[in-house]
Amino acid sequence: MTHRALTALLVTSVLLLIAAAGCTTTTDEKNDPGTPADEAYARGLAAYGAADYRVAEERFTEAYTLYTDAGDTDKALKSRNAIFRANRTYMEYPFDRNAAEAAMRERVPWITDTAIAEWLDTRAQTIVSENETLYFYDVAGNYLYAHPDDMQKQNERGIDFDYIGRFAWSEDQPEGIGPYVNPVRYVGVERLEIPHEALPSTGILKIWLPLPVETDAQRNVTVTNLSAPDYIVTGPFTTGAIGYVYYEVPAGAINGDLVITADIAFTSYEQIFEDIDPAMVGEYNTSDPEYLLYTKSERNIELTDAVRAKAREIVGNETNPHLQAQMIYYHIIETYPYSHVPHGSIDAREPKVAESTYMFETDHGDCGTQSTLFSAFCRSLGIPARTLGGYQMIMAETPGGHFWSEYYLPGYGWVPNDVTVAEAADWVAIPEEKRTAFKDYYAANLDSARLVIQKNIDAPMDPVLPDDAAIFRCVRQSPAIVSDTADHDIDLFCMGCFGISLEGVD
Repeated sequence: MTHRALTALLVTSVLLLIAAAGCTTTTDEKNDPGTPADEAYARGLAAYGAADYRVAEERFTEAYTLYTDAGDTDKALKSRNAIFRANRTYMEYPFDRNAAEAAMRERVPWITDTAIAEWLDTRAQTIVSENETLYFYDVAGNYLYAHPDDMQKQNERGIDFDYIGRFAWSEDQPEGIGPYVNPVRYVGVERLEIPHEALPSTGILKIWLPLPVETDAQRNVTVTNLSAPDYIVTGPFTTGAIGYVYYEVPAGAINGDLVITADIAFTSYEQIFEDIDPAMVGEYNTSDPEYLLYTKSERNIELTDAVRAKAREIVGNETNPHLQAQMIYYHIIETYPYSHVPHGSIDAREPKVAESTYMFETDHGDCGTQSTLFSAFCRSLGIPARTLGGYQMIMAETPGGHFWSEYYLPGYGWVPNDVTVAEAADWVAIPEEKRTAFKDYYAANLDSARLVIQKNIDAPMDPVLPDDAAIFRCVRQSPAIVSDTADHDIDLFCMGCFGISLEGVD
């Protein structure tokens, strides 16, 4: 399969996958022009720095071809990674103005020209490349999320909210001693299947395959029958901050498609923290390593002066950390409508934009950005908080990629919430008391229909992801894949090659 054909396939599939969510070379990197390849690379850097991302991709492609022809593999690899970064930066913005207007009319047939103009001019997510404004691929869907009445019209027969609300509205008494109750044992299979035509013919394929991780609410994790054990370098790891196993697979050892599977099982508990007594919350040990870890600024949970000021504004004179966290939870679900965001672009672009900062500055956010902003607000007040990643089975039986949050209270532990699932109550027409009960449930409780892979969005792995590789870094809902010899963005392509099946057995 050609590079262009593979690129077209991966763009189509990944736009859908990263709605469920780069290279770190900076744009002020110096590259002294010398050979025609060096000059092309330098023009690529200049174009990227000028926000001419499509031109930058063309110049880096020119440099890659010239370096490859000259046998300079190191600079060819550097140019190839720059191609991928430039492409990821604008890939999720396929629409010009006319196409964006057409997409909105098709998705929302009753929309007026005035409403379209207002949305595209003031609220839609855009990027400028070559002085042309480009619009995010789900520009129409995000309009609906921001206008619940219109969303409810479209969802009249499309969402089974009795199914979604089965935990929040349950009248059954919890089985077990709180806060961890109603355990469910899940068994399933992870499967990575990379078609032969997408594999490089030489070199080593480095694969970080995600696995379940032990948490207070996810216990007795087992991983068995891992494929290709001869190529496992480290792991499998199911304790610590993130679950994964690391492979190095020689391209020459692969006959046909590359298939890696793992049988997984774990017990997931519903978490009920709704009876927290603020007066019983203890004092933080501010010198504890875990306190320091979960109150610091990170790659995607960024603490800025503006975030600190906003958090103080949200909580006012309140000083109790539980009540502060609750105020932040309700502020987010009442202030920021859910919306899909360009995770690939956010992760790839330079200078770096944190997930939390993107939402804070644009008012756009899905589960990843919403939960990281919650964590950033809490951390800025000295409340340990983290953003967990994995899969949810609350919206449907099929696992869907998801993020949510926890904050830590001495005497109680890690208290969960899910601002994104809570907002789903606004997407359908239901009685107001049921809507309120649903949102209140997810303020300090969590269903058991979860698979946790990482306890924090920026959890590190060993070996670490290479700094110079084009990888979607913040999440491990699909494998991270690095190849120095593939001529296409294999990490991006393989997001569509991975899946998890799960079944509750008791």
